[in-house]
Amino acid sequence: MSMIAPPLSGLTPPPAASDRDRLSATAKQFEAMFVRQMLAAARKADFGGDALFGSQALDTFRQMQDEHFADVTAQSGTLGLAAILEAQMARFLPATQNGAAPAPTPTPTAAPTPASTPASTPAPAGEGAA
Repeated sequence: MSMIAPPLSGLTPPPAASDRDRLSATAKQFEAMFVRQMLAAARKADFGGDALFGSQALDTFRQMQDEHFADVTAQSGTLGLAAILEAQMARFLPATQNGAAPAPTPTPTAAPTPASTPASTPAPAGEGAA
């Protein structure tokens, strides 16, 4: 983590927030941290140096830019990682106060590939011909 900008400081839920609200905020914070780490790793790639424009000020600016991008991405749900984490972890939340289970969050599923659908699987040679 960087000392430049605290991660998603506006997402900290109040102490009286429900478990679901805290789970949602935590999932978004995790997604932002994950995006920050990906961007930091990508910035480490050296494609010939930056002798002309390279400086500590530029490095600081890029780090701030990456942190802001990570926060905005996590807040908007663009990648969907927070939603998937929240859906998976919500199963472990205790039942609500009226005894009912928490409202389920739809889990994203992958679309079937054409090779896995029966209509697109060709019949073996010699079968199906009359």
